[in-house]
Amino acid sequence: MTIDGIVIGWNHGAERQYGYPAEEIIGRSISLLFPPDHYQEYLQLMKRVRNGELVASYDTVRRQKDGILTNVSVSIVPIEAHDGEIVGASKIGHDITRIKKLEAQFIEAQKMEAIGQLAGGVAHDFNNILAVIMGYSDLLLKELGPDDRLRRFTGEIRHASERAAGLTRQLLVFSRKQTVQPVVLDLNNVVQDLDKMLRRLIDENIEMTMVPGKQIGRVKADSGYVGQVLMNLVVNARDAMPNGGQLSIATNNVTLDENYARTHPGAIPGAYVMVSVSDTGTGMTDEVKAHLFEAFFTTKPKGRVTGLGLATCQTIVQQSGGHIGVDSEFGKGTTFKIYFPRVDLPLDVVGRPIQPESMPRGTETLLVVEDEPSVRHLARSVLATQGYEVLSAANGQDALSVAREHKGAPIRLVVTDVMMPVMNGHVMAEWLKTTYPELKILFTSGYTDDAIAQQGVVETGAEFLSKPYRPAALAGKVRAMLDAPQTEGHA
Repeated sequence: MTIDGIVIGWNHGAERQYGYPAEEIIGRSISLLFPPDHYQEYLQLMKRVRNGELVASYDTVRRQKDGILTNVSVSIVPIEAHDGEIVGASKIGHDITRIKKLEAQFIEAQKMEAIGQLAGGVAHDFNNILAVIMGYSDLLLKELGPDDRLRRFTGEIRHASERAAGLTRQLLVFSRKQTVQPVVLDLNNVVQDLDKMLRRLIDENIEMTMVPGKQIGRVKADSGYVGQVLMNLVVNARDAMPNGGQLSIATNNVTLDENYARTHPGAIPGAYVMVSVSDTGTGMTDEVKAHLFEAFFTTKPKGRVTGLGLATCQTIVQQSGGHIGVDSEFGKGTTFKIYFPRVDLPLDVVGRPIQPESMPRGTETLLVVEDEPSVRHLARSVLATQGYEVLSAANGQDALSVAREHKGAPIRLVVTDVMMPVMNGHVMAEWLKTTYPELKILFTSGYTDDAIAQQGVVETGAEFLSKPYRPAALAGKVRAMLDAPQTEGHA
């Protein structure tokens, strides 16, 4: 180009990059390639060219013939005449759009990793606090009569703690640091168990119907997380129907073929059980659908949501080897379809969630090992109230002493935190099992699954209860383990 920015040479690479053939741009100003808001950049560059400066490669934006903006790396070398006068410049531009996209993805990955580390770091203490709030709220609600004026206040405390636990769970699931306990499930059972709770989430002007498929196959997934996916989708459907409408949840056997897999990234051909959630709401534009599963993306008012709901749903489904898709048209409603791979395995007896109202009793002797005093007192109170004789210890070493000094009925089951000072739960359990081989161990933790895995709990297939847990969940799990036959090699 000349000293005034007039294009005097244009090669085939420039034609491909910017879309202008040589005959259309030679003789015109190079400023044609600058977006309007980059005009000052053009003036500064031309000033540097006239001063004879070498402009090393720098990243900027240029406008193609069709108006599309593209990322480029530009270098400019001044051209001198024989007398040393600057008469023009040679400019080289490289398209770095793909590099910029990769950089953005890398930064996003680093951000997600930081969130995961932060979530994992606070999870244990935060889940201990929530376990106490949720546990004692449940106990209070059980004691208060239906007309007691304190019942509503206690219920609000319980509801707020559930929301806090849900937020922590979403962060951990999204960062792939939450403990997942897959079992063989009948999705019809899962949907049926959630029916009453899902109906509480929607407004009175929304009609919800359940359409269970006949003889659907079995899947292997975490029932709690399947429930979280359905709750997220039902809440989104509710928000999409502010004036009311129809909501339908259906299950069915489906087979995804090669054609579907080619047009739906992440899908693998095969046999699946599908759960669909359909609404007659506002629907979505193509632009919204393009960003739907991105972390922190939301169309809802700022401050109302985290933008992690659908990203969490996608992560949960992918962890189960499944696929999630969406069909939506603006103004005509939305259907989410979740596909879980079918498995040819018998149902697990623990596949259905413990009902909140279920508080089974017993008379066996138990040992609760927990370094957090408030959680230890809660667990002991819950189990003692249900009729058990309950011993307690603050860490693994204390637990060994308590077990050695105990003279009453044999200890049948130990409820222990995994991560504790002095001696962790896994080491303690190994010591106890050498002396009491019939002893059953229930591990609990608010830590993330990678931290627990380092303690050897996940690999051993031991029984596990995530914090925060409800009193009914603790009582139900303990009773189920005591009633189950001893399995050789498992605690």
